[in-house]
Amino acid sequence: MAETGAPPLPTTPPAPSPLFRAEQFVWLTARVLEQRLFAYHFLHGSPEAVEAALDAYRNDDGGYGHALEPDLRGPVSQPLHAAHALRVLDAVGCCGGQRVERLCRYLTSVSTPDGALPAIHPSQRGYPTAPFVPVVDDPPSELLATGPVVGLLHRNQVWHAWLFRATDFCWQAVESLRRSHPYEVQAAVAFLDSAPDRPRAEAAADRLGRLVREQRLAVLDPDRLDAFPVAPGYAPGEHHFPHDFARSPDSLARAWFTDDEMTRSLDHLAAAQQDDGGWPVRWRRWAPAPALEAGPLVTIEALRTLRAYGRFVG
Repeated sequence: MAETGAPPLPTTPPAPSPLFRAEQFVWLTARVLEQRLFAYHFLHGSPEAVEAALDAYRNDDGGYGHALEPDLRGPVSQPLHAAHALRVLDAVGCCGGQRVERLCRYLTSVSTPDGALPAIHPSQRGYPTAPFVPVVDDPPSELLATGPVVGLLHRNQVWHAWLFRATDFCWQAVESLRRSHPYEVQAAVAFLDSAPDRPRAEAAADRLGRLVREQRLAVLDPDRLDAFPVAPGYAPGEHHFPHDFARSPDSLARAWFTDDEMTRSLDHLAAAQQDDGGWPVRWRRWAPAPALEAGPLVTIEALRTLRAYGRFVG
């Protein structure tokens, strides 16, 4: 019979949840914007607080700058910053109104002759920029920059004259793809997931999914990374996985992968959380500040993806 008053047996404390560990990482490393985004998604924070933080990056021309997209430093507005701002506004349900109207006027002012967006406007010249994002004097239209912007505007039922030609450009660019790389495919998915012509979008997505599998752009088995080449110009080990293309079960890209492939992908994502609570930045690191600022962005996206698929995060 146990002796009265005996000390309790030692127990192992429960491991901190992925969300708790990520929260410590965010408070330690994130900008105000990502702190408030984290609070909005996981701690009942307000959308108004996120909007206020985002406004610090807005310029008088209606665009966004000031390293909102961490790999583009300096104050000037850029299309990639605009896409980043729209993702933030969409995430908190505030993608509309005068702010977006002014942004569309900015997009009109920097569009190429065919009505689409360059990846980098020449005004970036002279400011620190990631070496894998070249600045040229007469940049071409890029699906990489245009697709996400057009998709987000359609998703939020924003109608502006700029959208007509930009939408036509996206259809032509997506439907003419013969070879591609993961970031361009992600831009195409961002467009197709919200394009108003749903039958056309579904047909284009089906063809794009076959291209992704044929060209081995997605790692279907994380235990066999060597079987899936890294795209030219990407950092060593900069692989992409099914969850990178299908961020939620509602994405058209979800149909590209079997249930087993998606399960392995999500298992790999969950296991990638680092000791400090953050998820790793896989693209090329070229300066300390951009790498530090990207970490919370990647971490919030990982948590949102896992939660979208019903995975426990905390």
